[in-house]
Amino acid sequence: MAGGSNEGSKSAEKKVDRVPFGNRHASMLCNMPRTAQLDLLAEGLPIILKSAQGYWNAAVQLIDHSREAHVLEGFCEEECAKIMILMDLVRCPKKLVSRQAGKLTSVFYDHLGRLIYVEAQNWKPVNISQLREYVDHSRKGHYLEGYAGEYIVPNWSRYSRESTLYADIELHEDGQPYWNEPPQLGAIALGFYPPVLSLAEAMNALGLFDRRGLQAVADVWNQLEFVDMENFEDSRRLTGELFQRLDAEQLITEAATDRHPAWIQNNWQMPMYNLEFREIPMKLSDLKAQQEAMLWSEVGYEREDY
Repeated sequence: MAGGSNEGSKSAEKKVDRVPFGNRHASMLCNMPRTAQLDLLAEGLPIILKSAQGYWNAAVQLIDHSREAHVLEGFCEEECAKIMILMDLVRCPKKLVSRQAGKLTSVFYDHLGRLIYVEAQNWKPVNISQLREYVDHSRKGHYLEGYAGEYIVPNWSRYSRESTLYADIELHEDGQPYWNEPPQLGAIALGFYPPVLSLAEAMNALGLFDRRGLQAVADVWNQLEFVDMENFEDSRRLTGELFQRLDAEQLITEAATDRHPAWIQNNWQMPMYNLEFREIPMKLSDLKAQQEAMLWSEVGYEREDY
């Protein structure tokens, strides 16, 4: 018995004695006072933006290497997603920060969560409840595609990312292994700027990444928690108040143009700190049952038409 207890103590000691140094420590934001948190974000957001711009600038040089250009474009968008995630942390009301910071910093490192954040900036839901439905659909691990849902396919956002990045062995419904060969996708559309990058640059130009700008964001968005029925008009109203404060505090930079406020008003999604981004695992039995229901539904329609 004593030996077992000693082994348990050694195991616990090993867990506690891990070296904490290195990268992937955004979780430190969770335990910081709000002022220190905003200080660190004001330092980091321009760095993330510069990283995103670097990926895009490299991508447009690879006209004859479409797959590699597409990969770099994806890296650019995921870096911008990290900006949007951190800005949601800033928009999170004071009463929620300690509770939601851990979730948001987890999404910061999660590929699927970042991909959803990129897509979400282009969605136009009427309120948070509908936005939650969009997000929940996008985080399903597998879907049904084809006539009557005849194919079970993996989450498309994540699959398209990984199948472009890596050569890999795949398993299809017939049970046979197949090699995925990363595709050549056609020449990258030069001049088609990623919308999420335009959004991040607009934020920077209007002074949102300045320390005082982040404080303004936190103060303005602290007025309202986005839970269910809060809507796009609520978001536009608060954004308008933010612009007034940025102007009053002379935070808008010389790089700002007339199009930058419109980009933020029209493309910055409502805060998503109250939504879930973890993958929803799908059971094979449930997908098979859905397939059968869809097939019978299609057969029924065909009989009625006949």
